[in-house]
Amino acid sequence: MKPLTDTLPKPLIEVAGKPLIDHALALLDGVSTVVVNTHYRAEQLEAHLKGRDVICLREEPEVLETGGGLKNALSVLGEGPVLTLNSDVIFAGHNPVVALQKAWNADQMDALLTLIPVEKTVEYSGVGDFFLHDGLIERRGARPAAPYVYGSVQIIKTELLKNVTESAFSLNVIWDQMIGQGRAYGLPYDGRWVDVGRPEGIAVAEGVLANV
Repeated sequence: MKPLTDTLPKPLIEVAGKPLIDHALALLDGVSTVVVNTHYRAEQLEAHLKGRDVICLREEPEVLETGGGLKNALSVLGEGPVLTLNSDVIFAGHNPVVALQKAWNADQMDALLTLIPVEKTVEYSGVGDFFLHDGLIERRGARPAAPYVYGSVQIIKTELLKNVTESAFSLNVIWDQMIGQGRAYGLPYDGRWVDVGRPEGIAVAEGVLANV
């Protein structure tokens, strides 16, 4: 996102007149405890969120990655399944958080990931992440492409995080265990999904939102 991130953390970059972090938080209506992990230019993001019912946790001195950041937040989030999301994507359609909550089955699932069909993505240049078989996710592996992209929103149980000794690690470590146990599921999203990972994606996202 350079040069925009020379002076701003990515979550404060605006799309359609609103910072990316605000688009993400708007999906969480009704969620009781919200934690925002900060690192780069943390003080700017903390100032933006001041006065809201949000807890900011700084990842210092190193970035803890997706798994380490979640593990670090467990003292605030408590036990049980949690919902995680990134702020650098835009959803144009129904609320993916509400859809996950309706589909979640704790007896059957350890994780439920929002999956975007590749043809529903905008500004995405990858080759897909997962296959889906009877609701269960399977990694692309060595195959050249897969039909679904992880949409950056999920519900996940946190018990396995306690077994990881590293402070910084990816949630892929946990996903692989859940996939191996047949406990990782995917939920396709039928709206549009914009990857706002580059400056040119901002105008594209604004165009998609204007046509919802």
